[in-house]
Amino acid sequence: MKLGIILTISIFQLGDDILKKYTFTVLIEKDEDGGFVATVPELKGCHTQGDSMVELMANVDEAIKLCLEVSGKDGIDVFNTDFVETKQLDMVM
Repeated sequence: MKLGIILTISIFQLGDDILKKYTFTVLIEKDEDGGFVATVPELKGCHTQGDSMVELMANVDEAIKLCLEVSGKDGIDVFNTDFVETKQLDMVM
């Protein structure tokens, strides 16, 4: 798989009358079958797929919200503390 897109999305979540804003990096790759696969490196096990970019982004939104919901209900730490950061590098050759 080749890396297609790195994007940052923000999720707003209302819990206990407090609005929380989370910003996550989404790594998007083209699947061998023509679809797309997304990973959210800041959240352990947060992966999804879709046949189109529209479907993928809807699935990413749902996957992130489910990870956060599991974390809130069960006290499970879904945040990936091993993830450091993404960097983009421009090169002229």
